[in-house]
Amino acid sequence: MASLTRTSSSRFPAGFTYVGLLFAIVFFGLGSVGAARVLAASERAEREAELLFVGNQFRQAIGSYYSTSPGVPRYPEKLEDLLLDPRFPTTRRHLRKIHVDPITAKAEWGLVRAPQGGIMGVHSLSEREPMKRANFDFADQGFEEAAKRVTGQPYSYREWQFVFLPASQTSAAPAVRR
Repeated sequence: MASLTRTSSSRFPAGFTYVGLLFAIVFFGLGSVGAARVLAASERAEREAELLFVGNQFRQAIGSYYSTSPGVPRYPEKLEDLLLDPRFPTTRRHLRKIHVDPITAKAEWGLVRAPQGGIMGVHSLSEREPMKRANFDFADQGFEEAAKRVTGQPYSYREWQFVFLPASQTSAAPAVRR
């Protein structure tokens, strides 16, 4: 009779240990899913910050190209003109390389064409919706307004247009080529 009691009492803690282990595995799994979501959100925020940096590099390079034009200022005809300016006999670079779009991971960009010809800006080709919608730097304040303007259709990274407008043309509307 004593051995029967011992066997049933030894099973009792083993059952609780098994159930406790199952709960621990469930909680660990839920914690892992939460951590993965936080990690994915932080990686996406990093890619957005990189897109803002790279886009502003393009904007500055286009501005440099435009302002150093011999004679009448003009925009570059293609992005490669920013790497090696064909208008000068000596090497003149406005950009070191054609950056990869951090959102699409491709070196392909949407081009914003100037009304008088040339490229006045770039934008991502991603249809994904940005996480960031406010608190942009001064040069990128238009992105906040674009997020408010878009109604009835998804707001995407395509709306983040990194355009160089000289002070004399701030009212000119860019023509987007997608």
